[in-house]
Amino acid sequence: MVGGDHIIYVDFKQRFDLQARIKRARAEGRVEVAENLERCEQMAGIALIDVSGRRVTDALLAAMLHQAFLPGSIYELDRFGQLTKQLFENLNTRFYQSSAAHRFIAMIYGEISEEAQFRFLSAAQPFPMVFSNEYDRFMDVSDDLRVSFPPLGIQPSLDVIDRNTTKSVLGFKDHYELNEWVLMGAGDILLLYTDGLGEHSNGREQYVPSRLEQKLREVKHQGATEIFAAITQDLRAFAEPSDDVSIVVIKRT
Repeated sequence: MVGGDHIIYVDFKQRFDLQARIKRARAEGRVEVAENLERCEQMAGIALIDVSGRRVTDALLAAMLHQAFLPGSIYELDRFGQLTKQLFENLNTRFYQSSAAHRFIAMIYGEISEEAQFRFLSAAQPFPMVFSNEYDRFMDVSDDLRVSFPPLGIQPSLDVIDRNTTKSVLGFKDHYELNEWVLMGAGDILLLYTDGLGEHSNGREQYVPSRLEQKLREVKHQGATEIFAAITQDLRAFAEPSDDVSIVVIKRT
């Protein structure tokens, strides 16, 4: 068997020549596109993917999404100066049309800026958790900031141009919406993770949230790399994982 989790990290400044795009957009009079590209210089994107199943053919879906996501990102930057929700609408419908009914992809894609603003789209992934350095605990997030959608490939998107040629027994998915969070305090920790962590247990005892929260209290003053290492070591000491576990640690400094 193989793993179905996959991570795509997008450092816009390193992966794309933003300055060349900004220069071209301004020369063409596309001021809004240029301004969007300038904002990309101050942020990075992260996609966390979890494909149903653990066969080679299931892992192939993650690779297909990776290869579709990157060219789509280039197109979006060239046209809009940023990644838009339409990219994910197109990906959703594409996977609906090309993958089997029992195969689907849970995904979260988010962008975090240097001002610690986190904008993300969730398609059936667990919601991120925010550990407050000041209050020494996970923070509660209101329901209106926790909007999620079905996994990619379950329902075709409502607003794609090919809707009239697409049939769906389950109907069409509503328009994607973005959640916008802000990491308020220095030292706050943002965790993105797949359900392998959320469901990790030792008998009836769950690892999340109590055991994970306690570990973060112990290591919160360390860097993101060390925090990640401490979590992975602790969850294995707690119990051997029965599923793929993927974690992304982002710390405001």
